[in-house]
Amino acid sequence: MQKEEVRLQKYVLLTASATAQRTESAFMSQPSPPAVLVVSPQKGNFSREFELLCACAGVELAAERVARIADCLESDLDWNEVLRLAEHHGVLPLLARNLSAHAAVLPPEIARSLRTAFAANVQRNLWFAGELARIADRFQEQCLRAVPYKGPVLAESAYGDVGLRNFGDLDFLISAADFERAKRTLGELGFRPSADQRPAVERFWLRKGYERSFDSVAGKYLVELQWGVLPYFYAVDLSVDELLARSSRTSLGGHEVPSLGPEDLLLVLCLHAAKHLWMRLIWVCDIAETMRTQAVDWAVVLSRARALGVVRILCVSLWLLRALFGVSLPAPAEEVVDSDPEVRFLGKEFAARLGRSATYDFESTEYFRWILKLRERRSDRARYLWRLVWTPGTGDIAAAQLPEVLFPLYRAVRLVRLMRKLV
Repeated sequence: MQKEEVRLQKYVLLTASATAQRTESAFMSQPSPPAVLVVSPQKGNFSREFELLCACAGVELAAERVARIADCLESDLDWNEVLRLAEHHGVLPLLARNLSAHAAVLPPEIARSLRTAFAANVQRNLWFAGELARIADRFQEQCLRAVPYKGPVLAESAYGDVGLRNFGDLDFLISAADFERAKRTLGELGFRPSADQRPAVERFWLRKGYERSFDSVAGKYLVELQWGVLPYFYAVDLSVDELLARSSRTSLGGHEVPSLGPEDLLLVLCLHAAKHLWMRLIWVCDIAETMRTQAVDWAVVLSRARALGVVRILCVSLWLLRALFGVSLPAPAEEVVDSDPEVRFLGKEFAARLGRSATYDFESTEYFRWILKLRERRSDRARYLWRLVWTPGTGDIAAAQLPEVLFPLYRAVRLVRLMRKLV
């Protein structure tokens, strides 16, 4: 079995490496990628360094974005700040690739830094691609439904190259009913839970949590098993079992692995970005590249978004990619984005925070208020507040070790800890 896994990893690494080498060759020879239709991006009070990132955050750049790159390069850029922002926003590989294609001259030390960072990212991502194929095949052998998303699958399907996106772990969507078998299977492959949990707590977490992370000798938090797209208290009841039932297959380095359908992937990416309040440019770029490369049925997307009560979250995501990248939206999307006046207000706020590289305390009242504003229906806001108050999190469980029969008291622990935050 080990020999089979080694052969599999070598195959995936070689085939994925061929794609990465094509990009690295492009990085050195500076080709011009084809243009796509865009509209004029919104002008904001952004630094020139951040403007450069926005112009470079894409695979196929229209002439207007190429002109924005040239305009930024004519100004007196703080290149250390450019690199810092690119690292923070997760777009350093795209910056490297597009500056190579469209910058006539770069400071030598900056060009070296970009080449080094690009090569390191390719090497790391190829390792992850091999691991993903190894895990996905073992899950399939065990008849476990598990769909990888983000990571190498997103890099290859949306960006066309496993080397063009940063990522640091592998995410698998699974059914909660399959968690124990998936956990045992990962154990056979050398992965262990990142945090120990009592069996009673683990059963509780399968009802009220949404993910567990796993380590290996290669590092910590390398794999995540997720039986929910968002934590329970967000009150977005998107069924993972339905996502799994609608999943399809895609190619990763010539190796076939499961994948989400385009409509589900788009919504999941929007929900993931919203959970983090769009703090990093790469999450907006993921949505733009998915729309560019996938045949999205917008009637289906809007229908599912309305059923979940996340139309505003979808629209803020689309507003941001239109404002920051100048991407032209399909007519159905354009109409729904412009129909909600709150979308423009929220979009401008999050765009400004993106430009400042603002962060959030994800247990602060400020963060909870923003999430509340992202829900368009009163009923969803009410459910969100109810679950927020009464759903224990990992911190609440860690604050008091209770026997399973007294687990309902964790609600009281949650309430006390929330009240302390409000004082």
